[in-house]
Amino acid sequence: MKFARRTRNEVEVNLTPLIDVVFLLLIFFMVSTTFTKESQLSIDLPEASASPGTVAERTLEISITRSGEFAINDVALTNNKLPTLMNALQKVSDGDNTLPLVITADSATPHQSVVTAMDAAGQLGFSHLSITTKNSSE
Repeated sequence: MKFARRTRNEVEVNLTPLIDVVFLLLIFFMVSTTFTKESQLSIDLPEASASPGTVAERTLEISITRSGEFAINDVALTNNKLPTLMNALQKVSDGDNTLPLVITADSATPHQSVVTAMDAAGQLGFSHLSITTKNSSE
């Protein structure tokens, strides 16, 4: 008895559906990704040292009292609002946001007041920000 041989078909893998799935995943990830521009300030944290650090010729200093009142270069502001602080910083700096900015706060100052000062500096484009502390033995 002679059996008829089946002809062997070549096995072929169709890659078209696989490529379609990869492109759909790529499109999904591109659409679902969020692009955020994070603004940041470089903050120089105080370090304990025997010698004082160098101070630029012209700096702006924001002093914050225990009650959260602001003063710029030892001139008190009329209120504690963000727009007032921003206007005063803009006026004192003459629009030069490359000046170093120093924030000096009392140890009992509310945290919100320091954040408000940093927010005002960030919105005006100040990038050289230092936070100072006073030695407790003084």
